[in-house]
Amino acid sequence: MWSQIYDPFGSMVLSTAVAAIPVLVLLGSIGLFEVRAHIAAVLGLIAALTVAVLAYGMPAPMAGMAAAYGAAFGLLPIGWIILNVIFLYQLTHEKGEFLVLQRSISAISDDRRLQLLFIAFCLGAFFEGAAGFGTPVAVTAAMLIGLGFTPLAASGLSLIANTAPVAFGALGTPVVALAAVTGLDLNELSAMIGRQLPFFSVIVPFWLVWAFAGFRKTIEIWPPILVAGVAFAIPQYLVSNFHGPWLVDIVAAIVSMLSLALFLRVWQPKHPMTSMPRAPSESQAYSAPPDDQTLTNPAIRRAWTPWLVLSGFVFLWGIPQVRAALDGIWIAKIPVTGLNELVQKMPPVVAAPHVESAVYNLNLLSATGTGILIAAIVSGLFLGYGLIGLVRAYVRTICLVRYSLLTIACMLAIGFVTRYSGTDATLGLALANTGWLYPLFGTYIGWLGVALTGSDTASNVLFGGLQRVTAEQLGINPVLMAAANSSGGVMGKMIDAQSIVVASTATRWYGHEGSILRFVFFHSVALATLVGLLVLGQAYVWPLTLLAP
Repeated sequence: MWSQIYDPFGSMVLSTAVAAIPVLVLLGSIGLFEVRAHIAAVLGLIAALTVAVLAYGMPAPMAGMAAAYGAAFGLLPIGWIILNVIFLYQLTHEKGEFLVLQRSISAISDDRRLQLLFIAFCLGAFFEGAAGFGTPVAVTAAMLIGLGFTPLAASGLSLIANTAPVAFGALGTPVVALAAVTGLDLNELSAMIGRQLPFFSVIVPFWLVWAFAGFRKTIEIWPPILVAGVAFAIPQYLVSNFHGPWLVDIVAAIVSMLSLALFLRVWQPKHPMTSMPRAPSESQAYSAPPDDQTLTNPAIRRAWTPWLVLSGFVFLWGIPQVRAALDGIWIAKIPVTGLNELVQKMPPVVAAPHVESAVYNLNLLSATGTGILIAAIVSGLFLGYGLIGLVRAYVRTICLVRYSLLTIACMLAIGFVTRYSGTDATLGLALANTGWLYPLFGTYIGWLGVALTGSDTASNVLFGGLQRVTAEQLGINPVLMAAANSSGGVMGKMIDAQSIVVASTATRWYGHEGSILRFVFFHSVALATLVGLLVLGQAYVWPLTLLAP
């Protein structure tokens, strides 16, 4: 048994600086030095292993197994999702169906801002609620690039849009995990998060269009933006407060999509924005689709069928009963030798010493990526591919995303090494020692957790206990701070290296992760700060109205 230590140098300042080295190496390599993502990930992993073993005293074999565990998790479920989403995109792209899809969306509105709003925010929220774990960014970024958006716009904007729905993603998995690790009531946590994020469900659509087109162009279409945001925020509040965390995103996304589509039947902008500014750093050309052909209803149905099939399978695979049935057919639970139940998390990160498990779930049947693969095969057969053609297309897809899969595996390895060595807990404790400003900095802890791990669920598991213990010591509502961990975490989703690689892969812009990171970094920090200020107000200014059960 090895017990974590959080201040190995006897100085929190020095220990925090050392703990930050892997993060600085990874993000600095990508954002400042333009190192290719897979090389930067390898450098970050070397740094994480070095710090864990030499600075924190973690046994080297144990650190190596933590890295292997993380790499395996990076390939399944996350890499498995990316591979199969890109496979589906390739099938539709090669048959020309994406061109038809683009023109059919233009029939709803040829305004680029409204197309962005519908796909990145509304449709992306549906995929987040049904599947999560990279699915919404992969799908919406691929759709935006197919619609003629530039690679930087498709990548960065899909990341910005995938924020407000994240806390209730994958049928409420982050909130369920948060309740499990904190021991707090699930419904109270769901309700509290549901009193924080609806504000940002209204803000984010405006923020999204502003990041794309600027302030003046945003004001020109404020009515549909408001409709999309409010139509998402109200169901998000109602379902999370009076039902639970499971169906929040799905219900809110469907209401938002329908409301926006119906509103656009009676309202269109006076000056449609049919073109886009193109960043000088983007090398991939794009062009608008030809409009000299008449679209027929059968052609439109054919183009949309693969994505409707995908939505159906993703939703089906997200149902807990379906997952349980598939796991009942076959699942392999593999204890990680040399790591499982050999690492002990210590106070003050947890209230009492807690042994960390390390069991890899090889749930190939119930993995979301498997549902996406089946959807892609069904769609490919529908589009006229033969079995040999599907196999050849799949091999081409593997070649296309090979470096992305390596990158994701290494990045998850970094996250697992920092988790089991305790270096990320050191960073969290540094933010926890902020006194009455803790509601603000506690929100940053959730943001940091997602930026490090790439998952709101993982961040809640990592820091949920710390949030409750610290809040109780400071006399702050522990439900508020546990919820703030999840709500603040959603804004870190756009800068975690894993999500950036997913976006660059979906847009076939691999190697430009530094440009994407620089594009989204300000938005991430600014939105996380706004969440923190809201939580600060909930703690001290509006406790009776926003904390009432």
